[in-house]
Amino acid sequence: MRNFMVFDVGGTSTKWSVIDEAGDFKESDKFTCPETAEEFFDEITNITDKMKLKYDVKGVAISAPGAVDSDTGLIGGITAIPYIHGPNFKEIIGKATNLNVELENDANCAALGECWLGAGKDNNDLAFVVCGTGIGGAIVKDKKVHVGVHKHGGEFGYCSINFDLDKTKATNWSHSGSTIALARNVAQLKGLDEDSINGIEVFEMCSKGDEIAIQEVNKYYFTMAVGIYNIQYIFDPEVIILGGAISERTEYLEEINRRLDIMMNSDLEGTIRPVIKRCKFGNDANKLGALYNYLQREK
Repeated sequence: MRNFMVFDVGGTSTKWSVIDEAGDFKESDKFTCPETAEEFFDEITNITDKMKLKYDVKGVAISAPGAVDSDTGLIGGITAIPYIHGPNFKEIIGKATNLNVELENDANCAALGECWLGAGKDNNDLAFVVCGTGIGGAIVKDKKVHVGVHKHGGEFGYCSINFDLDKTKATNWSHSGSTIALARNVAQLKGLDEDSINGIEVFEMCSKGDEIAIQEVNKYYFTMAVGIYNIQYIFDPEVIILGGAISERTEYLEEINRRLDIMMNSDLEGTIRPVIKRCKFGNDANKLGALYNYLQREK
């Protein structure tokens, strides 16, 4: 059984694991993202070299934010770590470790991880939606991620949820349906500083009967239901998997399903009801998907 070095690059830290080709974790840790690209690649190289001696790792798989080009090894777009945009990951890490390197976008990796061993392991076609500071996602067709011509496949957060013709103002899903948007709306309605409340606190306020919180949480769930409904009729996947910390709430799927029921009984005329599931692996989905991407690309 071969072992692989897997890195999940985040905004402030990079998590890593040694995982075998069956998806079993051997060892895991993380390091704080340094200030320079040189330090960053040195950290990855040093950890990989140590794990090569300990586990005889055969390759490096990476999950990273941004518009990742898996073929070239370059990362486009804008993220919280400016120095990852420009350097060629495949060339730099491959040369330093003498190992093959594969990388993919983090949301795409999460979807692949769930498709490989998680909530979508019995499905070939699925959509993955992650809700956090924004709305992200991915599309998987025939168990392979669909990135699109511009590397924006599955970027559901950019989808328009509503458009005000009088003000010529559009609102995308990330702006109106993320947990940050939920907290911001409640704070504004209560006349509080926008940073004084977070999404978790809003749900707690809702459970305690706060009328404004109940109103805005209801809007949040309907926004999620609308986005999910639209994905079903654009892509028609077997299942839509939901990720992000908020999806771990026990009532989360039930509440979205309630809103989907209302939509299915409306005059929208849709007859295919979306099937939604909760992400099984949480943060580990990124690493599992990065490895699955590696294994797919080496064939």
